Amino acid sequence: MQRGAVPFLVSATSGTTVLGAFDPLEAIADVCQRHGLWLHVDAAWGGSVLLSQTHRHLLDGIQRADSVAWNPHKLLAAGLQCSALLLQDTSNLLKRCHGSQASYLFQQDKFYDVALDTGDKVVQCGRRVDCLKLWLMWKAQGDQGLERRIDQAFVLARYLVEEMKKREGFELVMEPEFVNVCFWFVPPSLRGKQESPDYQERLSKVAPVLKERMVKEGSMMIGYQPHGTRGNFFRVVVANSALTCADMDFLLNELERLGQDL
Repeated sequence: MQRGAVPFLVSATSGTTVLGAFDPLEAIADVCQRHGLWLHVDAAWGGSVLLSQTHRHLLDGIQRADSVAWNPHKLLAAGLQCSALLLQDTSNLLKRCHGSQASYLFQQDKFYDVALDTGDKVVQCGRRVDCLKLWLMWKAQGDQGLERRIDQAFVLARYLVEEMKKREGFELVMEPEFVNVCFWFVPPSLRGKQESPDYQERLSKVAPVLKERMVKEGSMMIGYQPHGTRGNFFRVVVANSALTCADMDFLLNELERLGQDL
C-alpha cells in the first residue's frame, strides 16, 4: 500500500491441500467489510463440511463471502469433475465478465430469455453438466446420507490419530483439524536420535523409500510431501466412505512392516 497498490480481494481457504487447515472466516470477513474488499473463500476441499451439523462450525463466516469455490467431487465423492463457483452477486456477474455475445452462437433476439444460454457465462463456453451429478447423488442419499459420509470420515481420521499415538515410530505433524492426517514414520534406526544433527535429513528420506516399497508391492498408496521447513511426511486423507477401522489398522501395520529394516 505504501507503493500505491490498492488491495481489492482477500482469498481465504477452508481446507488446505496438505494440512487441511481452515482460515478464521469471521475475523477475515470483518477486515474485508471494514475496508470494502471482496472476500473469496477457496472451499474446494473443505466446503462439504457445511453439510455436517457436527463439523460445520469450521466454516463459520462463509455466508459472508462474496464468492466461494466448492468441489463436491472431493469429500462428497461426486463423479469427476463436479465443481461450483457460488456468488452473492445477482447481477449476472459471470456473463458480464466472460460473455462475448458471439452472434453466431448467442443471438440476442431469441424468443426466450437469453439468460438461459449458460455457455456465455464461462470462458470455455461448452462444458459438462456438473450440477446433475451432485443433484442425482443428493436425491439418492439425502441430507442425512451426505452428512453421515462426512461425519464418518472425521470419525475414521480421529481413530487413525489415536491408534498412531499408541504405537512407537509414528509422529504427528500436527493435531488434525480436518480429515488430513499428516505424520512421519520414524524407523527403528532413528528412534531416540532427534538431537542428531542429520536427523531431519535422514527422516526426510524415509517417506520416499516407503512409498516406493508399498507401490511396488501393490499393498497401498499414500502421498507424501515437504511443507515449509518440514521434511517429507506422509499425508493420509480419509475421504473414502467405504473405509473402515480395519483399513486404518492395516495402514499402520503395513508401514511398520515395510519400514522395520530402515
